[in-house]
Amino acid sequence: MFRVVIHCAALLGSALLLLACDVAQHSQKAQTFRVRGVVQGVAPAQKQAVIEHEAIPDFMPAMTMNFDVPNPAVLKTLSESEGQVVEFTLQVRERSFRIVDARALAADAKLAGRSGLLPDSAPPAEEWAPAFALTDQSGRTLRLADLAGRTLLLDFIYTHCPGPCPILTAAHVELQKSLPRALRERVHFVSISLDPERDTPDVLRRYALARGVALSNWSFLTGPRSALEALWLDYGVGSGRSENGEIEHLVISFLIDAEGRILRRYLGVEHSIDALRADLERAAGVDS
Repeated sequence: MFRVVIHCAALLGSALLLLACDVAQHSQKAQTFRVRGVVQGVAPAQKQAVIEHEAIPDFMPAMTMNFDVPNPAVLKTLSESEGQVVEFTLQVRERSFRIVDARALAADAKLAGRSGLLPDSAPPAEEWAPAFALTDQSGRTLRLADLAGRTLLLDFIYTHCPGPCPILTAAHVELQKSLPRALRERVHFVSISLDPERDTPDVLRRYALARGVALSNWSFLTGPRSALEALWLDYGVGSGRSENGEIEHLVISFLIDAEGRILRRYLGVEHSIDALRADLERAAGVDS
């Protein structure tokens, strides 16, 4: 009995040590940056803010994009500061990309013009998903019509993205791996490039495989800039390039039903895997 108690105590000690190490590793993954930018728009219901921000040294160039803002008080500050310069803290973790505090700066620091990249610029639910004919990671042409009969989770990314794109892809990989077989057979993931000059089919394939994507039901698409620019406009995800050459876009995913209608939009990257899977089950008509 004594030896059993000692053995159990040792196991408990090891488990606590592993847990402590895991917590430590998780905390080490968090990065925080103090950033200045101009608030372009806020969507409180979606907990999102679009900000034209300055360059973040050693992390991101200056660009306009949307951020997750889970704290209601911070959302209120940003809502009251639309068109003004704010200073905010960006916290980046493996599964999150969020603003955790913000304060308005000079009240007279107004934005001269708006970029048009706003949280409500994407097509709403119940609209038909804009069609496309693009090239996948294997060099084959894929059309939206080719995916008829499947439920889609469609997003926009680019492989050189230093911020939210790899976080979004990682979240969708986790979702893909969690799907039961019956649901997996009815679901297809689609990622459309925002950087066609660099995102060749081979580059997209390597990006996908490096992140653990199962390409059996996930297509990474690219094509001519003219075709993609029209598609970005149709989906309301942004202009593609700002004046300084950097890529501006909304971080957004679309749930599309088997007939091609948009059922839901997901702004940002912080969405429960369980909730996403439940949405896919309902859309595909598969019981959990």
